[in-house]
Amino acid sequence: MRMVLEDSLVMVVDLQARLLPVIDGGEQAVTEAVWLGRLATQLEVPVWLTEQYPAGLGHSDPRLLEALPHARCWQKSHFGALDEPSLAEALAASGRRQIVLCGAEAHICVLQTALGLLEAGYAVFWLDEATVSRRRDEARLARQRAVQAGAVAVSADMVAYEWLKRCDDARFKDIHRRLLRERAVRPLAFS
Repeated sequence: MRMVLEDSLVMVVDLQARLLPVIDGGEQAVTEAVWLGRLATQLEVPVWLTEQYPAGLGHSDPRLLEALPHARCWQKSHFGALDEPSLAEALAASGRRQIVLCGAEAHICVLQTALGLLEAGYAVFWLDEATVSRRRDEARLARQRAVQAGAVAVSADMVAYEWLKRCDDARFKDIHRRLLRERAVRPLAFS
């Protein structure tokens, strides 16, 4: 199944200021989430941020908040975001059925969010280079479990090019110049 621009929503789970210093790959996750969020915003794909217990873990990383000022932010107490009734209702009302998912920690909140989304009938696209945990092996296990449950592991490049579909229009040329070219030279680690 290909990702469709008009059916997509980006959900960035718990990339929070006080959590990130202990996360293996946290810097890359923020960089890639910001990059995809900027692309999504330019293409009018909704971007949602979740925050788990912000009183203890802080709010979303300031780089996310600065780069994505129109992102919708949800505070949650459940590990799985879809277990929050207001978020679940808003997601259903959005009509978006393909969720590009990333964040921390992969084996806790991202995985439980992915499983909840899959159980509710959403297509889940696990953004590999931006989904991280304290321990890299736990992120790998989470990805494996999510994929076994029906999620699809993707890279941000896959998302971008599937959303854009073609190279012969002004929108692609502008995005290529401003976003795609900059990412092409960045080294990335995948699970």
